Amino acid sequence: MQRSGLPEDAVVLSTSEIAMLQDRLFQVRCAAEDVATAAREGADAAELRDLADELARAAHELERLR
Repeated sequence: MQRSGLPEDAVVLSTSEIAMLQDRLFQVRCAAEDVATAAREGADAAELRDLADELARAAHELERLR
């Protein structure tokens, strides 16, 4: 069954929710780039662990859409 031309399983986000999602995606990308850059530049294990923790935190925040 469709409502207003949308499939029943469609998800509708507000403009502010889309902006929040885009911001969180940007944070995840930046954190991943930080890990990759640090690894290329020979960062020690402690620094890589800290950066990986930040990436995990950003990904966790991304999971919480609302």
